[in-house]
Amino acid sequence: MISAHGLTKTIGQRTLWEELDVTVNSGEMMAVRGPSGSGKSTLLNCLGLLEPLTAGHVLIQGANTTSYNQRQQRIFRRDTLGYLFQNYALIENTSIHDNLTVAGGENRKLSRTEKHKVYEEALEHVGLTGRSRDLVYELSGGEQQRVALARLLVKKPVFILADEPTGALDDDNADMVISTLRYLAEKGASILIATHNDHVESRCDTSLVLESRALVP
Repeated sequence: MISAHGLTKTIGQRTLWEELDVTVNSGEMMAVRGPSGSGKSTLLNCLGLLEPLTAGHVLIQGANTTSYNQRQQRIFRRDTLGYLFQNYALIENTSIHDNLTVAGGENRKLSRTEKHKVYEEALEHVGLTGRSRDLVYELSGGEQQRVALARLLVKKPVFILADEPTGALDDDNADMVISTLRYLAEKGASILIATHNDHVESRCDTSLVLESRALVP
């Protein structure tokens, strides 16, 4: 569960949002809407400890992440946070398999055989069965986003941030993204999705509209 209160972000003389409250229960997906420049990506970055807040605090699974030191932040990103980017954020000159090995999470404790099984199951889920040795830079954009989804399936994070994950995809790959995120939510993850897409919003449980700072059920 994510429970954030009094969030304020100021950049220079401009305040993106002020006294913002965000709650996403385990198993829920929230769409973050708003015009360009309203601070959707910045909000996700602040929740993911990639940028500092100006004010406010964030509780994730009951832990106040805004008080974390650098070591705690690294552990949080490694073990708790999953991030899905529009540009996929893969290591392009390596294989699909190598990109899955950096997923982190509880898989660090598994044997090599157990890890291999987890990787193959994740690739099967996203329609990439038998392609673990393919090089990332040879894949299409939709296939690269499927690898990024497989990485989330391997990691099994309890908190997922998705920044315009369907923005550059065709309908089939976009549906794969949202269906996989819903699958992860059903497994207990709390998910925020920054999007301009009405269909993506319709697949979510709630929406946060930054321009009015209103939570829409």
